[in-house]
Amino acid sequence: MPVQTSHRPHSLDPGAPGRVPPVIPTQPGPGGRGPGRGKKRAKRKDPLWARLTLIFGAVLMMTSGIAIVGSKAVINQATSGIAQRDLLGDAGKSDAEGGNSLDGPIDMLLLGVDARERWAADNVRSDTIIILHIPASHDQAYLISVPRDTKAQIPADSKSGYRGGVDKINAAFYFGAQRGGGWEGGARLMAKTIKNMTGISFDGAAIINFGGFKNVIEALGTVRICVSHEVPSHHMSYVDGKPMWNADARKTGKPMTPVVHKKGCREMQGWEALDYARQRYGLPNSDYDRQQNQQQLIKAMAKKATDKGMLTNPLKLKQLIDAAGKALILDTGNVPIADFIFTLKGVTGNDLVTLRTNSGTYNSTPDKRFETLNETSMEMFRAVKNDKLADFVVANPGVLSTRK
Repeated sequence: MPVQTSHRPHSLDPGAPGRVPPVIPTQPGPGGRGPGRGKKRAKRKDPLWARLTLIFGAVLMMTSGIAIVGSKAVINQATSGIAQRDLLGDAGKSDAEGGNSLDGPIDMLLLGVDARERWAADNVRSDTIIILHIPASHDQAYLISVPRDTKAQIPADSKSGYRGGVDKINAAFYFGAQRGGGWEGGARLMAKTIKNMTGISFDGAAIINFGGFKNVIEALGTVRICVSHEVPSHHMSYVDGKPMWNADARKTGKPMTPVVHKKGCREMQGWEALDYARQRYGLPNSDYDRQQNQQQLIKAMAKKATDKGMLTNPLKLKQLIDAAGKALILDTGNVPIADFIFTLKGVTGNDLVTLRTNSGTYNSTPDKRFETLNETSMEMFRAVKNDKLADFVVANPGVLSTRK
């Protein structure tokens, strides 16, 4: 289906809402890009596959930002192996909100599942919930993580048999997956829950299997991560110097040495980067710190995808495509992937802004069972819906992530 004429407002002037002005020092653009957005961008000559990491990496989506070299036919051929499903259901944008047009602001729901081979498809919760917002100017991207323990009114779902009720928001994925709903059903109920809570409708969605995502990082080589707080792994240990899941390590009967993520910046292999991004126990702000660490990993992968030497390596390209195809399920709202990629050609890794809900710390219910979103966080989601997020961030700099 071709991209339709937009029903949504287009924001083109340099002072328009949607872009964080350069007064925010923690998220600089390349060369300190300022108000002169009307100037023509210098044309870059990086090859097509760098742009394709937006799709292949899933969480890399809309963040690697390389000018496209190649036709839509080439992109269609390269992305033909990506599984596409209906992940949004009723939470997709209506015709009144722009339908499947990409001319206005773009909002995507990114869901991470930590599934392993021995787990059934209906026994998984989505602990990583990220809203990706791209303003109508299509020259910046924002990531907002939703706490997994957020108190949510999960709507009834006739397909899975769930009758509706109050629970932690990550349970929406589990309930939607029942009775054959699978991950697609889980994503649809999650998207509907978030839409009801925030008012945000979505242009697309992706489910990322972090078990397979490790291979995407390995195709990139390593990623540079700065560990803010030393934390022992809750999931992995060394056996004979080899990292293993604790359950598998115990079966060996050999001595186990805990994996400890030491404070400081270094290059991490895929297993190490993902294990660090999984941790919440032992961190000062638990899941809130994990959210920032996951956002940091996304940005690190985006930057690595643009490193010199990687963009012209056909072998790396094939490895990345093969790895990502096993880690991703995608919904682009009936818009061809090629159109999606071409529409976002102005977004670069340096234009990625990572944001925090609840200022990155606890906002629990009196019984400590749930987290609730404070008024500032709800105002941030309203700014997403109204495509005024840049103005909101300038007025509320405390929402910016503290990770490098």
